[in-house]
Amino acid sequence: MFCPVIELTQQLIRRPSLSPDDAGCQAILIERLKALGFTIEPMNIGDTLNVWAWRGQGETLAFAGHTDVVPTGDASRWINPPFEPTIRDGMLYGRGAADMKGSLAAMIVAAERFVTSNPNHKGRLAFLITSDEEASATNGTVKVVEALMARKERMDYCLVGEPSSTEIVGDVVKNGRRGSMTANLTVHGVQGHVAYPHLADNPVHRALPALNELVATEWDQGNEFFPPTSMQIANVQAGTGSNNVIPGECFVQFNFRFSTELTDAMIKQKVQELLDRHQLRYTLEWNVSGQPFLTSRGKLVDAVVNAVEHYNEIKPQLLTTGGTSDGRFIARMGAQVVELGPVNATIHKINECVKAADLQLLSRMYQRIMEQLIA
Repeated sequence: MFCPVIELTQQLIRRPSLSPDDAGCQAILIERLKALGFTIEPMNIGDTLNVWAWRGQGETLAFAGHTDVVPTGDASRWINPPFEPTIRDGMLYGRGAADMKGSLAAMIVAAERFVTSNPNHKGRLAFLITSDEEASATNGTVKVVEALMARKERMDYCLVGEPSSTEIVGDVVKNGRRGSMTANLTVHGVQGHVAYPHLADNPVHRALPALNELVATEWDQGNEFFPPTSMQIANVQAGTGSNNVIPGECFVQFNFRFSTELTDAMIKQKVQELLDRHQLRYTLEWNVSGQPFLTSRGKLVDAVVNAVEHYNEIKPQLLTTGGTSDGRFIARMGAQVVELGPVNATIHKINECVKAADLQLLSRMYQRIMEQLIA
């Protein structure tokens, strides 16, 4: 039986689009959108392919997704080659099946059905597609959003097709994400011989009490939508490799996943005050990769909840858990942003897969969301 969503997903999986290489995926999607009368605007930057496409005018509902995928890992451990889509026992296997070529296919097919039924729809339907989400995320959605904001483009609602679901399609809808910020801390000491510690200054010993306090700090208690802010040490490096040398420097990298209870400025200030109180000589660099965002109940959340309830007869949980997504950039446009996609149990894993029936269901949900917001 021919199924447009599965057929398109398979076409996309066959293209080995390791981030940020699009490998021809967007050309397939652009062709389908052109046939529907979409205006296509390539916004390619460096090695990243981006496309902004729209049809109609007025209140804007955008669907956002990425064509790039993570590396396959050991291809010999896959039950079929990772870029040869295969259906077994109702499951579609292949790199990107769940994250997120399946979602993109579901979006495009939903748009085809919607436009066929509503050729003169009252709002604007748009697509924002990038090939740089899984890797550095520097030349993708963030740059497109900056360009769109500079020319005052309108975006009212945005649905990101990230795999949000845990057990069945739509059981979890992400209506926000925590912020993410990394600190690169170098504590400076004086290198010397371990037998003569009075002639040296061990930065590891100096750093430990401060790090202990950092780890023990309660940053906030979270709120109705967000868990408490989490701080985790990711990397610690010191020493020359020799057992008789006191190191001259100690490098510590730690990451904050923070809620809307705090701003990045508040965290930075608190960390700096703590380090100063411990009288450390240090260098501190910050990298903010995403601000927290939250979409409260409103037209978009209501439309998504309605679509899930209609097709799967379950009420989705609204959560902000997990890592970051391109939603963090899109939220800067003032749009209501949610994530609804397939089950995420196998994303980034060997033998990534998704229920074929789930992608068809997802496409129907996407179509219903279009009908509720811009028909």
